[in-house]
Amino acid sequence: MKGVLFVISGPSGVGKGTLVKAVLSKREDIKLSVSCTTRAPREGEVDGREYYFISREEFLSRIRENDFLEYDEHFGNFYGTPRSYVERQLKNNSVVLEIDVIGALNSKKLMPDAVLIMIAPPSLEELKKRLLGRGTETEETVKNRLERVQYELDQQHLYDYVIVNDDLKEAEHRLMQIIDSEIDKRK
Repeated sequence: MKGVLFVISGPSGVGKGTLVKAVLSKREDIKLSVSCTTRAPREGEVDGREYYFISREEFLSRIRENDFLEYDEHFGNFYGTPRSYVERQLKNNSVVLEIDVIGALNSKKLMPDAVLIMIAPPSLEELKKRLLGRGTETEETVKNRLERVQYELDQQHLYDYVIVNDDLKEAEHRLMQIIDSEIDKRK
């Protein structure tokens, strides 16, 4: 069986991580893609679990070799989804990528069979409340994140599915239905 690549994205604070964890806890045949980064590991992070920690030189070499489905640079460090890793995993499992909208659209260009799933907030007001409720974001950071939200939501028409996360259990149920359906289609 060849697996299915599920690319899940949406605005910060919408619940992507929570939904992905729920899927992974219920399906042993679905693996989470591990990205590469040039930043140093933080305390408690393990190479190959949170990220593959590689040198800047290796990252740049892999860019030249076209070994990333998508990549970006943030605050002087590169982050990217290694194409070779995803392709290896897809031989026996389905794979979930949790990445931003630009990365999702780039991944779809390189792997047209990927299933794009956007997780959307019920409203901008609710999203702002969730971001502030985390207690980890400054008012300025929340403002910056919300400015990006409209761009991200404007890309919904490019996705195969959109799930509005206004009720976590319902969103989880809908995500599992989509995953089951897409895997069944390819059997």
